[in-house]
Amino acid sequence: MKRNKRALITGITGQDGSYLAPFLLKKGYDVYGLVRRSSSDPFYRIEQLRLPKKIKILYGDLRDTASIDRAIAESQPDEIYNLAALADVGISFLVPEETIEINYYGVGRLTNRAMTANPKVRIYQASTSDMFGNAKPPYNEKTRYNTTSPYGESKLKAHQDFVEEYRRRYNLFICSGIMFNHESPVRHKNCVTRKITHSLAKIKLGKQEYFELGNIDTKRDWGYAGDYVEAMWKMLQQKKPDDYVIATGKSHSVRDFLNAAAKAIDIDIIWSGKGLKEIGKNKKTGKTIVKINKKFFRPTEINHSRGDGSKARRKLGWEPKTSFNELAEMMAKSDLKLVRRETS
Repeated sequence: MKRNKRALITGITGQDGSYLAPFLLKKGYDVYGLVRRSSSDPFYRIEQLRLPKKIKILYGDLRDTASIDRAIAESQPDEIYNLAALADVGISFLVPEETIEINYYGVGRLTNRAMTANPKVRIYQASTSDMFGNAKPPYNEKTRYNTTSPYGESKLKAHQDFVEEYRRRYNLFICSGIMFNHESPVRHKNCVTRKITHSLAKIKLGKQEYFELGNIDTKRDWGYAGDYVEAMWKMLQQKKPDDYVIATGKSHSVRDFLNAAAKAIDIDIIWSGKGLKEIGKNKKTGKTIVKINKKFFRPTEINHSRGDGSKARRKLGWEPKTSFNELAEMMAKSDLKLVRRETS
């Protein structure tokens, strides 16, 4: 009897892992997740999807080769999806050495041990649009890299040394998904989109007066994480490994997202003032609910990010299904339900 395909997902407790795991389960995979032990509960995203019993959890760390070996030996994966990373751009400026250790050296350890155990393994590496920095949009697979953060630099080095080079030198089947911003209701609350929707929900229910943001006029290409994990899987089903920009091809500002999320839960924001003195007021109540704070500005900012995902559409047959407004509404209404449950 032919066994099911096996997938090992690092970073399975993060946003993308929580969507990729059920996607692969529906495809008939046996799914293994590499989880770093923590004093806090790392499983809340998976538990929201009610799937923890179907996922075989393995404990390990990309900084520890022995634990990587154990995870690979136990899971014997046909496919590896490396989603583990220190992914907070702002934090990467504060801990650049840790960022490089996890996002670069960790990828090297995983790739080398996986390739040694099974030369035919197929590997997906989660890359990022931050590798392009402030290049002129739209960005595609041929755009020159111009990273502006330790996070972007760590991802770029991993992409060049362990994806491009290992494909050339060892004929390894390894693909890089150059992902533009993708969000969801289980995005971490430190990320700007989730900070917005969670704060708006608390304001709507009278649990918070206002919240503060940094540069609300930066533009990003925002998609839905649930759509993007399908592209990851499709990359590893191709005859030849390659790299793909995964993006909607449309960009919106932080202000646009804030306005759309507020509208979804019947809050109308009126803006006044300029620069650091700009404020957003609830039209209905007249109360200030959004302020600008300089401390949330990044040391170096990507002003406008937009991807060209035409290669993925052409070769993978992939395209996003969820619109920007649908994404903002989904997240806002989800957080409204969450806050109601938490405060009831």
